[in-house]
Amino acid sequence: MPTTRTQQQDEQRSPVAGSGTAATQVRAAEPDGVCAAATSVARSAAEELADPGTVGEHLEVIANGDRLATHHFACLARGYRGWHWAVTLARAPRSRTATVCETVLLPGAEAVLAPAWVPWSDRLEPGDLGPADVLPHRPDDPYLDEGYEQAEGDGEADRIALWELGLGRARVLGRQGREAAATRWYTGAHGPTADEAVHAAAACSTCGYFVLLAGTLRQAFGVCAHEWSPSDGQVVSIDHGCGAHSETDLEQVEPMPLPEPILDELGAEAVVVPPSDPDAGAADASEPRPVPETEPEPVVRAAAGDGVQPMTGPTPDPAPGPAPEADPGPTAEAGPPR
Repeated sequence: MPTTRTQQQDEQRSPVAGSGTAATQVRAAEPDGVCAAATSVARSAAEELADPGTVGEHLEVIANGDRLATHHFACLARGYRGWHWAVTLARAPRSRTATVCETVLLPGAEAVLAPAWVPWSDRLEPGDLGPADVLPHRPDDPYLDEGYEQAEGDGEADRIALWELGLGRARVLGRQGREAAATRWYTGAHGPTADEAVHAAAACSTCGYFVLLAGTLRQAFGVCAHEWSPSDGQVVSIDHGCGAHSETDLEQVEPMPLPEPILDELGAEAVVVPPSDPDAGAADASEPRPVPETEPEPVVRAAAGDGVQPMTGPTPDPAPGPAPEADPGPTAEAGPPR
């Protein structure tokens, strides 16, 4: 027999005669006998939808009402740990046969489920919107209220008034939207708890570059217009601050006086150089300097027709050895003088 458990307990309160108080009577709903015994019918219905061999053991049967019960079978399919098949059976009055109502696969306590679906309006975070992204219209935006349309009459006067008041739009920022924006700005990077605000010497409320916002938000916020400030062009709180405040200055630190220079005469030798005479230098420059005499270099001249090139420079010493005999040459006969 399959195991059974109670799905619900009906509590009925009825007055007790002669007591004047109420007593609680608990009645347990038991599954129908015919539906509870039709385990094979429920298993066949689950096997028709499941993959072959993925319907496991019978877990329990639960009474859903009169002649209505649900059988649960373990699921053995891969990736479905903790899931189970639920087959609901019903029986008509005075009938001995149970029929199948529905068959579903349900997760159990240990089933791995996907995270709950979150609407895009709750999923979207600051910075997720890209340059080409467009958000869908939200007709029931809780942060916006209905605006004011231009009335009939003097159109130019109404147009100027609407422009000055910031109206003339289909919807304007409501109280809830202003409170949400103020909380986000005040607790963000441009509030009083930012790093530059903690180290600042003065608050933005006393800075000349602080431009107040319009409307009720001007009581606590403005825009920074200092180009050197890290919050330039950003909405900042009045108690925010940074190092670019217009009325603060640096603490002037007096320079430390230096001692007199010390001349080190131990590591170097002092040399006294006499000053030069400018007159003597001018006289020496006016007199011509003598040119040293040099000995002329001997020049050897070759006789014409010898085919020897003239050579300049010092004459080399002759090689040692016996002196050659002089060629006497042809002799002329002596004759009488003419």
